[in-house]
Amino acid sequence: MTALRVHVPATSANLGPGFDTLGLALGYGDDLVVRTRPTPGITVAVSGVGEGEVPGDETNLVARSIAHVFERVGRAMPGLDIEANNRIPHGRGMGSSGAAIVSGVTAAAGLLARDPDAPLLLDDDARLRYATELEGHPDNVAPALFGGLTIAWTTAEGPRVKRLMVHRGISPLVLVPDFTMSTELARSLQPKHVPHEDAVFNVSRSALLVAALTQSPELLFEATEDRLHQNYRGEAMPQTRNLIAALRSAGHAAVVSGAGPSILVLACDPAERLEAARIAESHGGGWRPLLLAVDIKGATVEGIRQ
Repeated sequence: MTALRVHVPATSANLGPGFDTLGLALGYGDDLVVRTRPTPGITVAVSGVGEGEVPGDETNLVARSIAHVFERVGRAMPGLDIEANNRIPHGRGMGSSGAAIVSGVTAAAGLLARDPDAPLLLDDDARLRYATELEGHPDNVAPALFGGLTIAWTTAEGPRVKRLMVHRGISPLVLVPDFTMSTELARSLQPKHVPHEDAVFNVSRSALLVAALTQSPELLFEATEDRLHQNYRGEAMPQTRNLIAALRSAGHAAVVSGAGPSILVLACDPAERLEAARIAESHGGGWRPLLLAVDIKGATVEGIRQ
């Protein structure tokens, strides 16, 4: 019998101009306890976000992710009892589905490493590959797996990631609304082609954003400008669009978090972050402020004494 505890952070993808490429791990996340059992099957007991809404059996995304890894490495699935304590809001652009996938992949890696008959260690490339196979693209699963700021891209051999440390002067703020946004709907609003000058604009801002996040926070406002996706999605979430406009008019580096509708503000100091939270409060609409740190560990797994 094996028992594991898994923690996976929330994430914010895109960060303005870095569409489907840049991601940031946040100090706010979901927790799992996974226990093997001698009988087959999977049960999932969910508390917190999603309680009474998400499946409690093998169709749960965490369970499906564990099963995917075992299938990919050619191992038989053990019977499992899973306790999921969820904090990441669903459908808000904070990487909840990516976190569920990474939770499953991380749990599977922990179980395989502790197999008493034939231990199997999954390296970083394998964990990223399996998570991306389930998520479809690596920009959310990469920071959830590895923490910090990640640059993710794909090659003929599979997904790749570069992890960077974020400048210690940066204070993230996430503003979470009481309404949701479908990632599929958000993506459907993207045009298949964009003007050449918009593509060049985003290339320059993406490069600048890496420098701003790692070395020069004073450049964050200019570095978070975007012409590739946020304007096209604005009509589907006008409250998000309007609050971002208000924040940016006051000089704050505010962007859509992932597919939205949450907003990420990358502040240069805690006072600036508090000012941005006050603007959101005065704007109306029930925005919940989360004053967070950057998560530097990514997904973690540890054994529990039975």
